[in-house]
Amino acid sequence: MTDEAPLIALKNVSQVFDTKRGKVPAVRDVSLEVNAGDVLCLVGESGCGKTTTARMAAGLAPPSEGTVEFNGRDITKLDSAARKDYRKSVQFVHQDPYASLNPIRSVYGTLAAPLRKHGLAKNKKEAWAQAAALLERVDLTPADKFLPKYPHQMSGGQRQRVAVARSLSLQPKLIVADEATSMLDVSIRVGVLRTLTRLRTELNVGFVFITHDLAIARYFGTGGNIAVMYLGRVVEFGPTADVIANPQHPYTKALLAAVPEIDPEQRLAHDSGVSKVDIPSLTDLPTGCTFHPRCPLYRPGDCDTVEPNLSFVDAGREVACHVVSETVDAARGE
Repeated sequence: MTDEAPLIALKNVSQVFDTKRGKVPAVRDVSLEVNAGDVLCLVGESGCGKTTTARMAAGLAPPSEGTVEFNGRDITKLDSAARKDYRKSVQFVHQDPYASLNPIRSVYGTLAAPLRKHGLAKNKKEAWAQAAALLERVDLTPADKFLPKYPHQMSGGQRQRVAVARSLSLQPKLIVADEATSMLDVSIRVGVLRTLTRLRTELNVGFVFITHDLAIARYFGTGGNIAVMYLGRVVEFGPTADVIANPQHPYTKALLAAVPEIDPEQRLAHDSGVSKVDIPSLTDLPTGCTFHPRCPLYRPGDCDTVEPNLSFVDAGREVACHVVSETVDAARGE
């Protein structure tokens, strides 16, 4: 047990957007933390708030409520030196490798810009050598072949590797990867995931890894934690291996049921029984538990009136579900 503050901590953060349709509560009262070398997977359907949560962690979107802390300090109150350290320590890899790179900059220009700006390379020769080393780290070799190229001259997988190399240029402690493999072909996706996994080990870089695919979360998140989000809230949290092997929340079971399984017994085991009702609108959230219109465990008079909070169901496992919590309490004799 350590008293050291986490690298990044989200404390009761919420994000509400004003739109023509009214206020949209994209994230509601989320608390998460991650350290260098750790991996936290954020999973859920599109629109669940995982990207907005990650953007707040990276300082790209200020929370409407709550605080984001870097090494125990509110990022809105950092002095210039601490803010610079935060900006260097937390890097973002976007989903779309076609849009995340400047089309009029060569690979060398993309990688050299942060190196020169922050004084890590004093001249073009040093910048070229360091840029080449970054490409080799992400398995783009020979580096001299790729440095003069422009984004349109590379494949999607190669572009994404350049984006990862750019995120490594300032020697970060944490990388926020937003669906970093979702737009890549399956064969290329596996290669990029292997590269990211190797970087975790070699560089002790932490990851906030966003995905809607629990198969990818299971592959990349081994040894870390997973937070399952639904309509802006975390509904289940715990060690990735435990949550995927033994999901507790009905929504987590529904996500696992959507993962293709070759073994018919596994498919049957993951059958969630979730209703096919459409996902509710963020501008008109259901009362009580927002999952209750789709939930096979729905209990009238309780689930539709009181919103459940995350509660511990096991060591390191938290679930926001009235029925699951009561079942666990009954099994404990409480």
